[in-house]
Amino acid sequence: MDTPPTEASIRRALKRAAEGRAIDADEAAALLAAEGPLLDDLLATAGAIRDAGLREAGRPGVVTYSKKVFIPLTRLCRDRCHYCTFATVPHRLPAAFLERDEVLAIAREGAAQGCKEALFTLGDRPEERWPAARQWLDERGYDSTLDYVRACAIAVLEETGLLPHLNPGVLSWAELQRLKPVAPSMGMMLETTATRLWSEPGGPHYGSPDKEPAVRLRVLDDAGRVGVPFTTGILIGIGETRAERADAIFAMRRTAREYGHVQEVIIQNFRAKPDTAMRGMPDAELRELAATVAVARVILGPRARLQAPPNLIAGEYDLLLRAGIDDWGGVSPVTPDHVNPERPWPQIDSLREMSARSGFELRERLTIYPEYVRRGEGWLDPRLAAHVAALADPSGLAREDAMPAGLPWQEPDDAYAGGRTDLFATIDTEGRTGDRRGDFDSVYGDWDEVAAHITTGSTRRVETDVLAGLRLAAEDPARLLLPEHEDKAMALFQADGSALDELARIADDLRKDVNGDDVTYVVNRNINFSNVCYVGCRFCAFAQRERDADAYRLSVEQVAARAEEAWRDGATEVCMQGGIDPKMPVTAYADLVRAVKDRVPGMHVHAFSPMEIVTGAAKAGVSVREWLEDLRDAGLGTIPGTAAEILDDDVRWVLTKGKLPASTWIDVVTTAHQVGIRSSSTMMYGHVDHPRQWLGHFRVLAGIQDVTGGFTEFVALPFIHTNAPIYLAGIARPGPTWRENRVVHAMARVLLHGRIGNIQCSWVKLGDEGTIAMLNGGCNDLGGTLMEETISRMAGSEHGSARTVAQLKELAAAAGRPAAERTTVYGRR
Repeated sequence: MDTPPTEASIRRALKRAAEGRAIDADEAAALLAAEGPLLDDLLATAGAIRDAGLREAGRPGVVTYSKKVFIPLTRLCRDRCHYCTFATVPHRLPAAFLERDEVLAIAREGAAQGCKEALFTLGDRPEERWPAARQWLDERGYDSTLDYVRACAIAVLEETGLLPHLNPGVLSWAELQRLKPVAPSMGMMLETTATRLWSEPGGPHYGSPDKEPAVRLRVLDDAGRVGVPFTTGILIGIGETRAERADAIFAMRRTAREYGHVQEVIIQNFRAKPDTAMRGMPDAELRELAATVAVARVILGPRARLQAPPNLIAGEYDLLLRAGIDDWGGVSPVTPDHVNPERPWPQIDSLREMSARSGFELRERLTIYPEYVRRGEGWLDPRLAAHVAALADPSGLAREDAMPAGLPWQEPDDAYAGGRTDLFATIDTEGRTGDRRGDFDSVYGDWDEVAAHITTGSTRRVETDVLAGLRLAAEDPARLLLPEHEDKAMALFQADGSALDELARIADDLRKDVNGDDVTYVVNRNINFSNVCYVGCRFCAFAQRERDADAYRLSVEQVAARAEEAWRDGATEVCMQGGIDPKMPVTAYADLVRAVKDRVPGMHVHAFSPMEIVTGAAKAGVSVREWLEDLRDAGLGTIPGTAAEILDDDVRWVLTKGKLPASTWIDVVTTAHQVGIRSSSTMMYGHVDHPRQWLGHFRVLAGIQDVTGGFTEFVALPFIHTNAPIYLAGIARPGPTWRENRVVHAMARVLLHGRIGNIQCSWVKLGDEGTIAMLNGGCNDLGGTLMEETISRMAGSEHGSARTVAQLKELAAAAGRPAAERTTVYGRR
């Protein structure tokens, strides 16, 4: 039950809000009950916050809208929301989906009327419920609804110039990656965070798998990780309490602060519809709507863009403007609101007049908000840039006189290579230009929100567990991965002193049994072909914006020339990786491989992290398997198992912000192994992680190896903290300790025994002393000569970027062992 707050509690919350002080969830819930003069005071406070934000944005007194057409691509849905009339059943429709020509007809009519947005609205994954939907897609050669959405969005861009805004429902990280290149913005209503409304029989979302709040919150976060300008919002009056309504607003604020991607928030009021299970429910009162808008404005702050649909407010324009909105949403002169067909949109001239009566100028915007238009890089795919530029004014709002026209959906023609292309050499002589990139304060999200996700994972060390763990490590080491021996494994991760010495001895004995005494190495060259990247990994000091002083891109010819130079110097392998550069052509990955193989047919190409692979596949609109097969056919030999960091999303999302989730990394690597491309495996540790996550990471690697057998080695990568953003922000620790380095390398040997036979230590990160110690504690491999190394050096590593064969042999000799050259896949040279 919703217990009414006291008037005194409302007044206290009002006072805090009016003074600009933060309010908590209880205070927000109290304000939602404001009525009469108290509501007027709340609206005045919210309006003042909105006005401050508009002044800061450079458009004081402006309220916006988007001129759009509504494209109901399919009204079939696998969900069963009890208030929805949009979703229906196959026999009530002429076809499961609109045909491509029907989509284009709607878009062309909109373009002729000066519309600039094509709003794609559809049910969630109808093919998973309705055979008619599956059959329709199969007959036309589409694997899924999302494949068809992508194809239609491209057609609209090329044929009409309208900008697609996609509302396809719940999406995964990989699906967001796949759709981002075809739409300047996307959206999904959060609706509510009240799980009981989904889980309990009779609830409005009961029986709807896509309406679980946890699932929808994950989508909001994933949209931020991918860098999609995103629209979300809540639906009020569907049975939620005031506390639950406040909780939903705070949830939207959290994800907006953490990722900076929420371009607008919609506060929508429930209106009962006939022929639905909730037809007897009372409509949400307009007083409730106004109070909710005002509370959202107080919580979300002046920079939030806040919208209320103008066709659902019974003409109360002034009330909603007083409450703090600054946007009326999409309005169409062509198509009805297919979700609320009984409530037509107002005429644009009428909306302009009503806004003016309240002292506001109505201005047209695009589907992507001005702030994201101006930022461009990282938020807008280069293939969409020309389409947006054709319709935007210098402020990022719409040019109201612009008439959309179709433009090719293609990569820009400007030259790709350039910048500080000698960074691989000058990083050792001149260093980097600054210790951080220019957008440090914005690109990584709100650091306070990031820090709130860190877990400690503290474990009590029991000496008996240490002794039992050492015993098991010596007798049957791989059993330490089993859940029943977790306490022993965790105790070993905390080993120190004589226990650590004994663990290292056991690991080294295992190394000797498996690998003998030879310390292996490969003569190779690293080629980082671009450091331009907008993913925003918080540990990465390598990534630069295109306009940063240290940014560079190598041409295909430059990469091939470096490979040939390496071959002349005795290299048998090139390792090629780069930033997730939005301007890198779709064909570039395969072109790089072909260029190297054409120039040096005998060179082994070890290239492209799982993040690069999944991004390339998404840009190309093909599956990861197809993408990998194309690279294999071009000459790719193996892939590095980088981008793994820690394969635990709890730490991963703190550390990487936008990098692929653990499940996607697993899928890419597994698929690579299945198509005959082997890989290394890695773990980066010593930042915001803890030993239980290390154990989980090793379990994941062991599980993959049991299925595919495709890992060639494991490489432990100590975190280099010096220039890492997450360290500079005061969140990460300064890399692993000496003890932790010894433990991780020894435990890698022990835990992966019988599965992955080669354990490599990184001289770049550990230096000579550390490398020698690891060679005496379970490691058998030194990695490569590298010839150039930019990633660790940009982060602040002080151990150089190249080693000669003679120097690697000296390292092995210092550890008391002979050295032997190997191939990439550990054959002897």
